[in-house]
Amino acid sequence: MNARRNTATVNAMKNILVLGGSGFVGRHVCEALNRAGIHATVPTRRLPARSVQMLPMVSVVQANVHDPLQLAALLPGHDAVINLIAILHGTQAEFDQAHVQWPLHLAKACLAANLTRLVHVSALGADVNAPSMYQRSKARGEQVLQDAVAQGLALTVVRPSVIFGEDDAFINVFAKLQALAPVVPLAGAHTRFQPVWVHDVAQALVYALLHPATAGHCYELAGPQVFTLQQMVEHAGVWAKHPRWVIPLATPLAYAQAWLMEQLPGPPLMSRDNVASMQADNVASGKLPGLTALGVSSPATLASVFPLA
Repeated sequence: MNARRNTATVNAMKNILVLGGSGFVGRHVCEALNRAGIHATVPTRRLPARSVQMLPMVSVVQANVHDPLQLAALLPGHDAVINLIAILHGTQAEFDQAHVQWPLHLAKACLAANLTRLVHVSALGADVNAPSMYQRSKARGEQVLQDAVAQGLALTVVRPSVIFGEDDAFINVFAKLQALAPVVPLAGAHTRFQPVWVHDVAQALVYALLHPATAGHCYELAGPQVFTLQQMVEHAGVWAKHPRWVIPLATPLAYAQAWLMEQLPGPPLMSRDNVASMQADNVASGKLPGLTALGVSSPATLASVFPLA
């Protein structure tokens, strides 16, 4: 009976709309869908999206999903949606638009198209009382989606910790920084994280899609080890063979450093909102199911992906 049900579920999931599919996590989600024999559609404002367009079961289309008419045109013909759209830096209004208004708009569009299956990527630490705008907006985004559940939305929410991978913008950035700088002054050095491998996150998302029983649940996606930010930065330096002295910054200096970084062109390495988020540890609460409940029995360690020797 279970085998027949699982086969039916896989057969039912033939076409997935992956929003944010050309980003770091999205690329790996598309690869995981491809391995599972599931077609993915990836909308992007700018073509080409070389990161995913070479995969045989991925269709890249030029579209602005924030335009209601364009989103409505994309939804028909798909069996489910994965929402990866998010920002790491911004103002209160920008966080509200990306993490609250956008999920609300998406839920309404899905229900109007009778496309009820949605897997939504939130963030570990999402809480309406959290110290940062990012975390609070992620929590409010979950709330508006939960309101849509009562209208028929089959919602799975996942909350990953910091995500690492061979092509990430986390370990690799700190590795490159240590190749250039003699020392690394670090905000939030003592904040604890439970980093999770991007392949494990992608596998968990595909598992959630293929198992309807995950609808109605929230999962914390955290790796098998807990590190301070300082330990992860030091790991990056040793892995890159450029270990440097990491200097923890007191909170006032951390905010000053972040403010200076915000004045530079491009996305800041650290913003003041990032510093605020690190007032609380970013580790699994243990109150919600995790990776093992989504089919990831042996989550990868940081050292298995970025070996020190």
